[in-house]
Amino acid sequence: MTAFSTHKYERSNPSVCVFCASSDHVAEIYTRTARSLASAMVSQGLTLVYGGGNNGLMGELSAEMYRNNGRIVGVITQELKNLGYAYEGADEMIVTRSMRERKSVMEDLADAFISLPGGFGTLEELLEIITFKQLGLHKKPIVILNVNGFFNNLLRQFETGYKENFIDTDCRDIYFITENVEEGIDYIGNYID
Repeated sequence: MTAFSTHKYERSNPSVCVFCASSDHVAEIYTRTARSLASAMVSQGLTLVYGGGNNGLMGELSAEMYRNNGRIVGVITQELKNLGYAYEGADEMIVTRSMRERKSVMEDLADAFISLPGGFGTLEELLEIITFKQLGLHKKPIVILNVNGFFNNLLRQFETGYKENFIDTDCRDIYFITENVEEGIDYIGNYID
């Protein structure tokens, strides 16, 4: 049963915050990857921290974690919970007052970050967590799962930033890019800050 609360959960295993889509209208390759990520996380004893949703890639990810007896910590706003978007199989559901608070809680709980493909919210979360690492506000690993080349255009924009001296080339070390779930999990497991 889900425990709706405003408390931070008790840490047991390392936690990975996964940013991903809430859309239910994406290609099977993305939903399959979300399920593969969940299975890989469970096999490594990693706790899922995520936006708490029951739809889109969030729903696929959390449902697969649940099927494999993985630990799930959702973080959702009161408004989204009221609209019925909270995943009921979560071990804990932390309810926040705002989206800003929601992101802050997820960032605090995470030992690492993985971004699956997603819309504006996913991109915003990814760019914020990269920026925070650039500013020295955290030293946690960040993985961009470039499934089906989804992030290619964003990564080209990063390269333009490097080329035009808007971004220091040392920032390439802030994140790890892969198309492969296992490589992403290995990167987190072997990460040294």
